[in-house]
Amino acid sequence: MIRDVKLSDAQAICNIYNYYVENTIVTFEEENVTVEDMTDKIKYITDKYCFIVYEDKGKVVGYAYVSKWRGRSAYRFCVESSIYLDKDYNGRGIGTILYKELIDRLQKLNYRVIMGVVALPNEPSVKLHEKIGFKKAGHFEKVGLKFNRWIDVGYWQYNIK
Repeated sequence: MIRDVKLSDAQAICNIYNYYVENTIVTFEEENVTVEDMTDKIKYITDKYCFIVYEDKGKVVGYAYVSKWRGRSAYRFCVESSIYLDKDYNGRGIGTILYKELIDRLQKLNYRVIMGVVALPNEPSVKLHEKIGFKKAGHFEKVGLKFNRWIDVGYWQYNIK
């Protein structure tokens, strides 16, 4: 089931996200996010953008949201997406379902472009973005340092309209 995020989901979202913080390069966050931090993020995102969760038998097992792409006014129709799944739920098609719902909602809100930012290498994320219809738009070499390792970042673009 897909639904709008609730503030009460903050702990479940932290549990999902902090796994990636602690164990992977897919996020450049280096410290675990607190429930208070996530609650503030949920409030900020839901005030202006879309934030949805995927539930399986009452448990939040994935989420997706968009936020501001860039600060200047001319970018106001472009957003950056974020999507994370519980590590035990990868490969079940949930990411595709979340992205399709997110795109439908953004289209109704008159957004035009979604940017997916992917730390590389990350084959599952690249495959997900390309399956949805995102096209690679850029590649930046060694722009992030995590776990004492330089990491590339790729940009994938989806044109809604």
